[in-house]
Amino acid sequence: SEREGICKCGYPKIQHCDEAIKPEDYMGEQWDTHRHVREVPTDAFGDITFGGLGQKTGKYVRVSSDISSESLYQLMTEHWKLRSPNLLISVTGGAKNFYMKTHLKDKFRRGLIKVAQTTGAWILTGGTHAGVMKHVGMAVRDYTLSSGLMEGQIVVIGVAPWGVIHNRHTLIHPEGCFPAYYALDEQGQGRLSCLDINHTHFLLVDDGTHGHYGVEIELRARLEKLISQQTLGSRGSGVTIPVVCVVLDGGPGTLNTIYNAMLKHTPCVVLEGSGRLADVIAQVAALPVSKVTLVLISQLMKRFFGQEYKSFTEVQVIEWTKKIQDIIRMPHLLTVFRIDEDKNYDVDVAILQALLKASRSDEHAGRQSWERQLELAVAWNRVDIAESEIFTEESQWTSCDLHPAMFSALVGDKPEFVRLLLENGVCVGKFLEQEDKLTELYAHLPACFFLRKLAKRVQGGKIHRGQEPQPGSSKISLSHVAEEVRHLLGSFTQPLYGLSRHKMTGDDVRLAASLRTHITNTSGLVDLPCLGEEWTPDTVWDPGRDLFLWAVVQNNTELAEIGWEQVQHPDCIAAALAACKILRKLAQESGEDDSEEAKEMRELASHYEKQAIGVFSECHSWDAQRAQKLLIRVSPSWGRSTCLWLALEADAKSFIAHSGVQGLLTQIWCGELSVDNPHWKVLLCMIFFPLIYTAPNSKHLQSTLTPVLFTSPQVKFYWNIASYFGFLWLFAVVLMIDFQAYPSWRELLLYVWLTSLVCEEFRQLYHDFDGSGFRRKAKMYISDLWNILDVLSIVLFIVGLVCRLQASGTVFYVGKVVLCIDFIIFSLRLMAIFTISRTLGPKIIIVRRMMMDLFFFMFLLSIWVVAYGVAKQGILIHNEERLNWIIRGAVYEPYLIIFGNVPTNIDNTQFDMASCSVNGSDPLKPKCPMLNDENMPAFPEWLTIIMLCVYLLFANILLLNLLIAIFNYTFQEVQDNTDTIWKFQRYELIKEYHSRPALPPPFILLSHLILFIRAVLLRYPPQRHKTFRQELEQTEEEELLSWEAYMKDNYLASTRQDESQSVEHRIQDTAEKYKGRSSDRDDGESSGQETDEEAAPHTFARQLQYPSSTVKRFPVPEEKVPWEVPEINHITYFTKLNNIILDCLSYVTHVTYAFFRNPGGRTGIRGKGALKSLGPNHILHPVLTRWRDAEHKVLEFLAVWEEAEKHWALPGVRTMCVFSVMQVYKGYVDDSRNTDNAWIETTIVTLHCDKHTPLMADLNRIVSRKYHFLSYCSDFCTI
Repeated sequence: SEREGICKCGYPKIQHCDEAIKPEDYMGEQWDTHRHVREVPTDAFGDITFGGLGQKTGKYVRVSSDISSESLYQLMTEHWKLRSPNLLISVTGGAKNFYMKTHLKDKFRRGLIKVAQTTGAWILTGGTHAGVMKHVGMAVRDYTLSSGLMEGQIVVIGVAPWGVIHNRHTLIHPEGCFPAYYALDEQGQGRLSCLDINHTHFLLVDDGTHGHYGVEIELRARLEKLISQQTLGSRGSGVTIPVVCVVLDGGPGTLNTIYNAMLKHTPCVVLEGSGRLADVIAQVAALPVSKVTLVLISQLMKRFFGQEYKSFTEVQVIEWTKKIQDIIRMPHLLTVFRIDEDKNYDVDVAILQALLKASRSDEHAGRQSWERQLELAVAWNRVDIAESEIFTEESQWTSCDLHPAMFSALVGDKPEFVRLLLENGVCVGKFLEQEDKLTELYAHLPACFFLRKLAKRVQGGKIHRGQEPQPGSSKISLSHVAEEVRHLLGSFTQPLYGLSRHKMTGDDVRLAASLRTHITNTSGLVDLPCLGEEWTPDTVWDPGRDLFLWAVVQNNTELAEIGWEQVQHPDCIAAALAACKILRKLAQESGEDDSEEAKEMRELASHYEKQAIGVFSECHSWDAQRAQKLLIRVSPSWGRSTCLWLALEADAKSFIAHSGVQGLLTQIWCGELSVDNPHWKVLLCMIFFPLIYTAPNSKHLQSTLTPVLFTSPQVKFYWNIASYFGFLWLFAVVLMIDFQAYPSWRELLLYVWLTSLVCEEFRQLYHDFDGSGFRRKAKMYISDLWNILDVLSIVLFIVGLVCRLQASGTVFYVGKVVLCIDFIIFSLRLMAIFTISRTLGPKIIIVRRMMMDLFFFMFLLSIWVVAYGVAKQGILIHNEERLNWIIRGAVYEPYLIIFGNVPTNIDNTQFDMASCSVNGSDPLKPKCPMLNDENMPAFPEWLTIIMLCVYLLFANILLLNLLIAIFNYTFQEVQDNTDTIWKFQRYELIKEYHSRPALPPPFILLSHLILFIRAVLLRYPPQRHKTFRQELEQTEEEELLSWEAYMKDNYLASTRQDESQSVEHRIQDTAEKYKGRSSDRDDGESSGQETDEEAAPHTFARQLQYPSSTVKRFPVPEEKVPWEVPEINHITYFTKLNNIILDCLSYVTHVTYAFFRNPGGRTGIRGKGALKSLGPNHILHPVLTRWRDAEHKVLEFLAVWEEAEKHWALPGVRTMCVFSVMQVYKGYVDDSRNTDNAWIETTIVTLHCDKHTPLMADLNRIVSRKYHFLSYCSDFCTI
């Protein structure tokens, strides 16, 4: 060591173990890291916190410099729980603090964070609090403070040498630190460095040395290489994680980093204005290579490095010139970010464009290069980059080319990209042509309530609440989706997809796909067979519906909106109403009404109800009749349901309240009668029906006018009202006048009348109006309040009738009492007839809401009543044992006090012994209160009066006024919506009387008898009411759906116009900014590399690293290549290769080399190198071709993969049999094996062979033995 007591590793010798400092063991040996350093388990790992307000906790670990990069990547992804990156940004540059202009600094910080945030990138730096690492840390700090996120979304990994970290002892603990407290001490760090406090993760590389910088470079390079080999995303698309190098400032080490990175095809972004090396490269990036001379580089280095330039030797300047020339020869990998006021973009655009430019320059990828760029843009979620760089006039995309990106955008929840892909040619029909694609979409649903329900259905109900299924389940099939969607839509619909009753085989799947591509439905949709069932035309293939439904069930607002707006599916109104129904059903079944997910579902359901109203309003304003036809048209895409029925099931009150829907209901209500008929005319014709023949133009319809009149739901309703009033009148007469021991004829008529009502209730219960099934019909029947009153009244009537028919007088009277109570219920049922009234109908709704309020109010009031009643009863009466008088005193009397009946028994002045019984022996008198010796009440009069005052204060004043306030609030709240609610409930009454027999009770028994005979005895199928559903002809349906789609476009256009008027200036500003950002992508951010007009000197022959060896060439700048130019200050370069001296100083050797000079110029190495001889080395390159097809449209040629050079090449041979060939080229070849005195000259010939001749077979065997890998390529040779 140079200093006494200090080891070569940098640590004091006293810190070494005894065996490490024995001089006799290592005498004469040179210190070697691998021999003299021993690895031990790490003692520094865990969490790290830097203190201070707003500082978050990071992760750190101390690792060996020899650790495998695979272990590090596993540590970060599995133990640190970092998501695999979509992009790796390696930031390099000056390790010392440097000045950067404020404008450039802001753009760098803002752009770096933006690209990391939008793409999900990892940022890799040196990790110390200095130089470029400090700028990166400050960018993360600014983002954290501005966004208010304590848990940062930006991943910044610092790879720093352990031996140069100041205060690293605070990080050491054998069991880890959770957390370790690290203090930033820049004043006392000396030659060491502090960790940057704004990084999120640290890899501290230890090679056993102290104070040595650069020990982490090799491990960092290996880690970057490993990450670049990982597959992007989780779908195995073949696209690997891209890596980009961002350069700020920098010196010699940074130049080597850039040079090596670009040789590995890693794009680099250089920030002009950041200083030193970055500015040198930026100044010459736009120049031709021929103009980048030693003199220019020297001037630029002197300008940007200042006093530091004096430390550079002449050889170093030459090496810098050579490397910079090589760098700017790769313009597709070099991007210079320049501040341009006209184009106000940040560094993020330059970074992403650099990656796309590098990907696009891959001359061997062809179409795959464009697809890789698109896959990267989707992974980064940068629509702006895709629009400006990918979807250009140069690229021609087909729908199939965009399908992988479409799937990634859908699964990754990137709606803007989905919209962009649809605009650029994605056909949803082709995208979802295969069922497997839709099944895969459902298998990749994000965590949502529908996925839990679907997983529970797949696993047979084994998923419990709170247990999250894993996305990507391969067990989900379309049959499971169809069952769950049908459950959400309602059992009245048919399955949207085939229901599998058995496990499908591969042949079944192929057969279904074959059928799907050959059988076309009349409406333009493709019919699918119900897999496992018989073929049915009810299951249709509708890709627009499938994509929209997939987005709706996961409650994805933006994707669902794109599916509804942009995808051309035929039933936009039905789709919106179906989405409304599904979302409200999901919100209801979630069981968490206050959860954010349930609220979002309800909001999205309301949104689609508004969308349905908007489109229907547009249709109704153009053509009311066609719009009403849309309501009752059967929709094959949505389970053969109708818009009207979907709206009712979705509880879409606002849609039903639309004037167009109400017009249809009014038309159905009037039947064949005109809606303009006044009520008095209809009532008059009901009584004197011959009057209908007096109407104009009625003579030719005389035979049908009478049935038309009496089958109208309106006329049925009027007759039933009259019948019900007659029933109540007869019931009242029997109860008050004619209730005999033996039933009279009036009472018997009442029983017959009631029997007709009972039969009608059974008919309503069993009548399948819409084909939804008995279970659902029964559920709907019970859910109606009026039906509950009907059942209750009938049950009470039967109970009363049974008691009335008993011989016992007591039971007989009980029966009459029950029937009297039943009369009240029958009378309340009379309110149902008012629901059809526009005036009284809404008032009934208000009464029902107030009754609910009253119920909860009575619960609150009962607390005060019972509390006061029990206390009063206990004070006044001693041990009352009669239950009826206890209830009277504790409940009944306090309740009457509320209505002003003030009691007299609490005041001694009004006491009367005659009004009570002393011992409670008289059952008709209450028990007297406790008496004193003077036979006066002994209770404290003052207390009972105070209790009464307090009770009256709270019960009469507070609670009653509270009830009034509740009623007033309910009235104001409901009043605005009563009209909507009444219109919604009006449908049920119209539907009931539309399906009701024409005869009123009790004559309706005849109709019931006829229906019984038809259904049971004759077994006729049930009649479907075509008024509420209508099957259209093919031509009419296509015209109607096209018109609906046109109306939807009009509605969306008007909606966008309304929105644009309110935010027009914002949109205009945004458009101007975006236009400036996306125009001319090669200006400003690119390198601006110009193409040399003259051919550049050989470049492969001047690569610094000689192939297949450790020897490096002398760097020969561009202007020193020609032999006519004098040597570089008479510098002579020496080198060895395979222990053979290639250059000697002897005169003879120089004379010999003088005869053999490379015609391309100097290469930086003398001798014959890896070639066979000095001078030209001849080689033959045959171009072997053949036709791939019989039509001679595609020509193939033979190519060989050169593993060492990592590219495809023509097969080269030294000798070859003579065939009929044509010479294409003969001359010098720029090869990496060339030297100053040995070079390769080639002869390229073409040889066309027949694919099936013996000559072709012999050639295949020759090439297979000579080369490890061969391939016939046709991508670039299509004729």
